[in-house]
Amino acid sequence: MSVIKGDNVLIISGKDKGKQGKIIKSIPDKKMVVVEGANIVTRHTKPSAKGRGGIQKIPAPLFVSKVMLICPKCKKPTRVKHKIDSEGNKHRYCSHCNEVFD
Repeated sequence: MSVIKGDNVLIISGKDKGKQGKIIKSIPDKKMVVVEGANIVTRHTKPSAKGRGGIQKIPAPLFVSKVMLICPKCKKPTRVKHKIDSEGNKHRYCSHCNEVFD
């Protein structure tokens, strides 16, 4: 996956198209991410020892193909390119301004 927890992303398709948010959880084995303030669903929970029951609004996961990383330098949504340096470390960088994210 080209996005990780803490990245700012733009949602490019679905009911929340055009919204921006921060990734709060990454699920790599399912290729999904949870974006703060996007894809909000209503969940009905029973009371338990952990907390009160009731109706809660929580963010649900999105497929990673529906989000696009926003470059912190040029502030544009960008595809992520990968580059391997001389020491063999893999880095992500912006396709517009060649800024390294990691």
